[in-house]
Amino acid sequence: MNLAEIRAAVIGIGFVGQAHVEALRRLGVDVAAVVGSDPERARVKAEAANLPPVADSLETVLADPSIDVVHIATPNHLHTAQVKAVLAAGKHVVCEKPLATTASETAELTACATSSGLVAAVCFNLRFYPINHEMAARVRSGSIGAPRLVTGSFLQDWLLLDTDWNWRLDPSAGGQLQVLGDIGSHWLDLARFVTGQDVVEVMADLHTFVPVRRRPSGPVETFAAAGDGETTPVEVNGDDAATVLLRFADGARGAMHVSQVAAGHKNSLNLEIHGAADSLSWTSESPDDLWIGHRGRSNERIQRDPSSLDPSAAAITTYPVGHVEGYGDTFRGMFSRVYAHIAAGQPPSEPDYPTFSDGHDALLVTEAIARSHKSQQWEPVARED
Repeated sequence: MNLAEIRAAVIGIGFVGQAHVEALRRLGVDVAAVVGSDPERARVKAEAANLPPVADSLETVLADPSIDVVHIATPNHLHTAQVKAVLAAGKHVVCEKPLATTASETAELTACATSSGLVAAVCFNLRFYPINHEMAARVRSGSIGAPRLVTGSFLQDWLLLDTDWNWRLDPSAGGQLQVLGDIGSHWLDLARFVTGQDVVEVMADLHTFVPVRRRPSGPVETFAAAGDGETTPVEVNGDDAATVLLRFADGARGAMHVSQVAAGHKNSLNLEIHGAADSLSWTSESPDDLWIGHRGRSNERIQRDPSSLDPSAAAITTYPVGHVEGYGDTFRGMFSRVYAHIAAGQPPSEPDYPTFSDGHDALLVTEAIARSHKSQQWEPVARED
């Protein structure tokens, strides 16, 4: 089977769901249907955004034998039931992060995916900036020496005001962790991918700087303004900022801070790896640039140039040097890997994309972070032996 023969459906047509549709179209995949929370409202949005035809429900999609793969881009609390339904229908699945809201759920989904023999990916797409693959290759090769310190942040400001609202602020939809579950999970996965090391212990301080918000009467999409309509004051207990100390399996230490109330930062992810010989630094706001720090000679700054990158990074690069590849390209890069295995009909023995196991590991770490905040002491990540 080639990519043009694969038929996909996307469940959820908000900001991220539309990014999935766009990336799949760039790959030549036939996006046969999309599903929204309300069919009539979804049809209006689909027409305005040039989306594929709207199906009435997930059940309609699952009953269609021509659909090979389903992308789930819905609120977090829906993921478990929807993923299980997709796998039970014998269809491959790509699920947005977090994979679920608890580690017990992600463990169940991982077991279901393994027994199904189907391709099951979780959308940690930020790995697929080519420079992040380049950093991972340099760490694996030993060129920077053993990683000693892993630092960075993920900062946004779209929830800065008390009038800002989104379903992620409701724990019944987004889970108990807010900023940690949303963008913190991306940073943690990226640090794990680049270093090749698991986080084994954490010390966390979570905080809610905007404890009361004015919730609008209707839904508000991610990154969209709430508008000037009627609102209701609502107490919010989820974290909108967090600082976490980290201990990695091979001895590296780390520090991360994340916030969605950091004025002026629209979508700023930074990661630095300080090794025994050299350092590496990358930021999402200059996604094609890698800073390399040296002790005995001048530091370097290199551009994303497919002719000189590690093969793993060059393989997900589509534009020549100087033509910036950004956020939307990360979905294309990830899906190109996932769909190669969907075309083959089964997952590989050594996946080159984030799997449900990676989604489960992220929940184990964030649950340890929640325990640490409560206990105010170091907490181990409770991985199964």
